[in-house]
Amino acid sequence: MSQTNQTPQNGNYDASNITALEGLEAVRKRPGMYIGGTDTRGLHHLVWEVVDNSIDEHLAGYCSEIDMIIHPDNSISVKDDGRGIPVGMHKKLGKSALEVVMTVLHAGGKFDKDTYKVSGGLHGVGVSCVNALSSYLKAEVHREGKIYVQEYSEGKPQNEVHEIGKTEENGTIITFRPDATIFETLVYKFDTLAHRMQELAFLNSGLKLSLIDEREKDEDGNFRRMDYYSEGGLAEFVQYLDEGKPDLIETPIYVKSKEDNVEVEVAMQYNTTYSENIYSFVNNINTREGGTHVNGFRRAVNRLFTKYGEENGFFKKLKFKISGEDFREGLTSVVSVKVPEPQFKGQTKGELGNSEVTGIVSRAVGESVGYWLEENPIMAKRIIDKVILAATARHAARKAREMVQRKNVLTGTGLPGKLADCSSKDPGACEIYLVEGDSAGGTAKQGRDRAFQAILPLRGKILNVEKAMEHKIYENEEIKNMFTALGVKIVEGEYGERVLDTEKLRYHKIIIMCDADIDGSHIVTLILTFFFRYMQKLVEAGYVYIAQPPLYQVKRGKQFQYCWNEEERQEAIARLSRHENDGSVKVQRYKGLGEMNAEQLWETTMDPDTRMLQRVTIEEIGEADRVFSMLMGDEVPPRRAFIEANAKYAKVDV
Repeated sequence: MSQTNQTPQNGNYDASNITALEGLEAVRKRPGMYIGGTDTRGLHHLVWEVVDNSIDEHLAGYCSEIDMIIHPDNSISVKDDGRGIPVGMHKKLGKSALEVVMTVLHAGGKFDKDTYKVSGGLHGVGVSCVNALSSYLKAEVHREGKIYVQEYSEGKPQNEVHEIGKTEENGTIITFRPDATIFETLVYKFDTLAHRMQELAFLNSGLKLSLIDEREKDEDGNFRRMDYYSEGGLAEFVQYLDEGKPDLIETPIYVKSKEDNVEVEVAMQYNTTYSENIYSFVNNINTREGGTHVNGFRRAVNRLFTKYGEENGFFKKLKFKISGEDFREGLTSVVSVKVPEPQFKGQTKGELGNSEVTGIVSRAVGESVGYWLEENPIMAKRIIDKVILAATARHAARKAREMVQRKNVLTGTGLPGKLADCSSKDPGACEIYLVEGDSAGGTAKQGRDRAFQAILPLRGKILNVEKAMEHKIYENEEIKNMFTALGVKIVEGEYGERVLDTEKLRYHKIIIMCDADIDGSHIVTLILTFFFRYMQKLVEAGYVYIAQPPLYQVKRGKQFQYCWNEEERQEAIARLSRHENDGSVKVQRYKGLGEMNAEQLWETTMDPDTRMLQRVTIEEIGEADRVFSMLMGDEVPPRRAFIEANAKYAKVDV
């Protein structure tokens, strides 16, 4: 970064601003308490904590650029042009303020209200946690014309803070390598980091961010690089999220206000789809479980549109009451608040708890959207028409759901006739295979372990729920069978939203098993779309898997080997070719599950000791929503662009 960012006189930030509360002892023993886990999500959480410190400098008005670099060894550098972490002596602790920040929990400028009005991160434990969980970390500070460095291992300083040169820039560079003895994986995912950088650009308009991957070069020998910058902020964010969805209104509705030092920013866009998508943030931290700010937003939307529709007589002909869910069908919104002292439920900040924020957001949205409705009567009428259609469909869906559930009661167990259930009744021990086709389903029934494995054959391709109104899905036999076999049902939540009731869930492993060809992949995508839209709770609980049947059997004489990819096939051919046995090597390509007998299906795809399963997870709900809309929605151009951009990752079925 070439831009110089000198510290203003009124932005005094030195060792006296650093407050320390306690030590680092427990972090390495119980990392999950601080970063949520030691899996890939926890690994990436380390990066978020370092970046959040740079974002705090931006929010305070002192940082305009942030660079993130993935090095070949999967270490990470985060560089900003903020004021630089103070390096002077901390009077109370008798050591450099930089060392205090890097080695002491709850130490940082964010505990001084004059230093940071609002901040993200894990209440000050963030960067010290990263240090504790890294085998190596280097902090480099550019401040007051000098460059200072200190290195650490497992959170322990390896040397004193020392000066290594002169500089005309200000800022901090944190380079760290996660500890291999703690994390299950050390490989950073470019797409995961890129998504967060894109998100931060939208949330902080005017901030320049870049992501450089030194593990990958293009044809010209340049490292893979993405740059992010947004002038439009949240309005651009909802348009990005809605890519692939036909717009109902021409431009997003935008809200921005401030009350009692709480800043509220909201962008709303209506589209013609049938799902509601609300993305919420507090001080740039994604609150996946929502909270009081989301409650305030929903309350305002429900109140405003109800009042507008009733005052204009739009609901007179309806024979049933409009629900809050109806006003939010086809609504994509981003709700972002900046709160000086946020109270979160849970260490990793899933839900905001400040009760005062509900009213603040509700008033802000109410005032701005109220003006918008009066000034845009044509677009307002489009939304109301969509609301009436949603209410009518919801009423029909409720009747359809009740009919399905009533039928289940009348038929006793209510289980589909095609279901071959297992003998165990313990959901934690039971698993169900959703199998493509009656033929493969029959083979799976013969090969399974009846004690804990249930089989539900699915005939053909299920309904594409991305293009269907909710009441239509209950008319689809295969989807009805999945609901009844799993023992789950859909009910209405506090705000009229669709909620999956899992109280009587019968299996804690739901395994999608389809042919290893293009049609099979399409069926998997259709089923995953259904689970994402209607059974997301099961995915988030870690209950949904995809079976991995082998692609090949390589055989010579009585010797054979199953192979799941081309590399394994080549290795198997080479290995079997070296043997002295008579006969040439034969390769069988399994295009369908039906090409395997019951014993083969068991030993390759269903035996818990030998099978390979892919667990379905949702790392970024917004990105998942965008991709499902592009792949399964009505809009062709975004889908074409997505396929072209990802063509190099596609598999050709031959």
